[in-house]
Amino acid sequence: MVHVGFYDRSIGEGLYETHVNYFIAAENAKEAKTKAHSLEEFQAKSMHIDGIKEISNVQGYEVILKEGSESEQGKVISYDEAKEL
Repeated sequence: MVHVGFYDRSIGEGLYETHVNYFIAAENAKEAKTKAHSLEEFQAKSMHIDGIKEISNVQGYEVILKEGSESEQGKVISYDEAKEL
């Protein structure tokens, strides 16, 4: 996970730093950094990296990546849908 920050002049005149997390598949932190820097949105918003966290275990479950189709993006559950869960 690459935690990035940026200043957006359209929000509070650019005074406040906004943050976004990108989940990037990489062999190591250096590769994750390189991939983050190559993202179009990263460049367009003049983002900077605040931190990188390797995620290999979540609540006792090992995270294993396997190559898949880019069309398999996963479902986004909206605010209203989440309230109904």
